[in-house]
Amino acid sequence: PEGVRGSELIRRMRKQCERFGVEIRELERALRVKVNGDERVVETERSSYGAEAVIIASGSRHRTLNVPGERRLLGLGVSYCALCDGAFFKGRRVLVVGGGNTAAVSALYLADLASETFLVHRRNQLRAEGIYIDQMRGKGVKLILNSEVKEIRGESRVEGVVILDKGTGELRELNVDGVFIAVGEVPNSDVARESGIELDDEGYIIVDRRQRTNIPGVYAAGDVTNSPVKQIGTAVGQAIVAAVEAYGYVRRPYYYRNF
Repeated sequence: PEGVRGSELIRRMRKQCERFGVEIRELERALRVKVNGDERVVETERSSYGAEAVIIASGSRHRTLNVPGERRLLGLGVSYCALCDGAFFKGRRVLVVGGGNTAAVSALYLADLASETFLVHRRNQLRAEGIYIDQMRGKGVKLILNSEVKEIRGESRVEGVVILDKGTGELRELNVDGVFIAVGEVPNSDVARESGIELDDEGYIIVDRRQRTNIPGVYAAGDVTNSPVKQIGTAVGQAIVAAVEAYGYVRRPYYYRNF
C-alpha cells in the first residue's frame, strides 16, 4: 500500500540476485553478442563471456532536447520525471516539453502544484488523448503549440527558456523555474544492433510472444523491446517469460517446445 521507491526496488532485486549466487559485473559495457556454435559469446569492453542463452534487458533512456543548458542544469530545474521532482516546484512556474500522453499527464500533475504551468509542443496539434487535453484546459495549463524550446537559461538553476515560434520565426523568452522534458524514450539497443538482432524502425528489439529475437538462444525483455506498453509490470512479466524460455532452451525439459 505504501509503495516502494525505484532505488529501494533495485536494492532488493540486487540482494535477491546475490542470494542466489548471481555474479554482477558493474561498469562493464556489453558491446555485442556473437554466435559460436551452441555458445553465445557476450563481448564487453574488458572481456568476453560464454553462455548457452542470453537475455538482453538494457532498457531505454530519456530522449533529450539537445539544446544549450539542458545537460548543465539537469537536477537544477531540468527534469525528465514530473512525478519524481514535481514537489520541489510547488508554487513556482514550470514548463513541460512534449505532446504525447506522458507530457499531458506530467502537466496535469504539475498543475496541482505549480503557480503556473505551460506546455510546449513542436506541432500544431497534441498527440495526447482528448480527455487529457480537456483536463489540461480545465486546469489552466497554457498550451504553446507549433513551437520549440531552443535554449534553457540560468546560472545556478533554471531561470527561463527561449522558445521559437515555428510559424513566425520569432524567438521569445519565458521565465520559468522548472523544465520537465517528456519527448519520448530511446532504446539502449546498441548491443543488439551490433549483434545483427532485428530492430524495428525506432530501434527497439523485435521479439515474439516468447521474448525470442531472430537469433536462437538470444532473448530480450523490458523497455528495450518493441512491446507497446512500457511499465515495470510488463517488464517483469516479459523477464519471467524470457527466463523460462532461456531455461527451456538450455535444459530442454520434456515440456519444452521450441517452435
